[in-house]
Amino acid sequence: MASSIKVRTSLHDGEATIRMIIRHPMHTGYEFDTETEKFIPAHYIEKLTIKHNDSIVLDCDWSRAISANPYLSFVFNGAKAGDKLTISWSDNLGESDTAEKSLG
Repeated sequence: MASSIKVRTSLHDGEATIRMIIRHPMHTGYEFDTETEKFIPAHYIEKLTIKHNDSIVLDCDWSRAISANPYLSFVFNGAKAGDKLTISWSDNLGESDTAEKSLG
């Protein structure tokens, strides 16, 4: 199965720009399905962790307030070409995914 995480990186003078999108429904549990006449069960990312080599550069606790297919962009310093970026998430149903990318 293909990764749910799509990442693009750029590097300039030790500053890394990370842009990513995660394919995930992010259901709140409050959405009503008119066909089944039932609420769609909650299904959302709870934890997102991004590591540069072995150091955590971003650690997020998310909730049902994040939109479907969340997009995230951030910048951090101290990066160089060839460094490893590891992105991982887990959701409230126990599903998870991890992606690795070399900075360049």
